[in-house]
Amino acid sequence: MSENENEVTQLLAAAREGDQGAHDRLLSQVYDELRRLAASHMRRERDDHTLQATALVNEAYLRLAGAEAKARDRVHFFALAAQTMRRILVDHARAKKRGKRGGGLHQTTLDGSVYVGDDNQNAVIELDDALQRLAEFDERGARAVELMFFGGLTYHEAGEVLGISKTTLFEELKLAKAWLAKEMGG
Repeated sequence: MSENENEVTQLLAAAREGDQGAHDRLLSQVYDELRRLAASHMRRERDDHTLQATALVNEAYLRLAGAEAKARDRVHFFALAAQTMRRILVDHARAKKRGKRGGGLHQTTLDGSVYVGDDNQNAVIELDDALQRLAEFDERGARAVELMFFGGLTYHEAGEVLGISKTTLFEELKLAKAWLAKEMGG
């Protein structure tokens, strides 16, 4: 475990024990990585997009406040962050869709991060709905997709969160992606 990973894990333990200062120190330790994850979601969006990576990080951290005390370690914390960012992106897409009412569906790839913008809000919502349906019978596959593509975790990190090997994770993702592609019409 690297020094940073160890420090994050120690700060999470301190937060669980009620150390209020641990929250601030934790934010300074994880902010850059959260920013990198958020930027990966927003990289292909227009410069004038209404949701910027910094806003995504800030909103995610606000929603995570208190939840970090539930995180066992650094990887588990970033898994919680992945779930939170997914919810924010989907909520943003739903709000934009309500404002626009309509528009055609656009393809969303599962070979990289999921992006939300004016041109693909429906696809993000469609993917979220499909992931919820997938979770009804393959919760681990749905979590694997969420961790890898909304959270930006590596195979090693996602496997650690799920308690499975990289090989098993690869197979789970292959099946989940195939089911999602069929479910989403492509």
